[in-house]
Amino acid sequence: MIKFTDQHEWVRVEGEEAVVGITPYAAEQLGDVVFVELPEAGRKVDQFKEAAVVESVKAASEIYAPVGGEVVAVNAALAETPGLVNEDALGKGWFLKLRIRDKGELDKLMSAEEYETYVKGL
Repeated sequence: MIKFTDQHEWVRVEGEEAVVGITPYAAEQLGDVVFVELPEAGRKVDQFKEAAVVESVKAASEIYAPVGGEVVAVNAALAETPGLVNEDALGKGWFLKLRIRDKGELDKLMSAEEYETYVKGL
């Protein structure tokens, strides 16, 4: 299951963990990603609060946690190849993995269909 925020983050639930990244729409709006600042493993993040930072040739933007939890892994490949975010936002361009604190928070997020409708309205 994949869910989306109105700030263009996505979360894919894999058991008790959640993989987090930004949507292809967000990557396109940012332009070429040149740097990603990721949190330390073990850091606790709250839903809709800053979890990472992405910088592009156009701007720097905060990445907000779609769900709260503890960071259990980060995508170290982004340090060497931040362009993975542009190339494969929903796959190899993921940012971090969280151990989900409260799966009920997923109910506050949009489905793929709802997100697609939301983006069309922008």
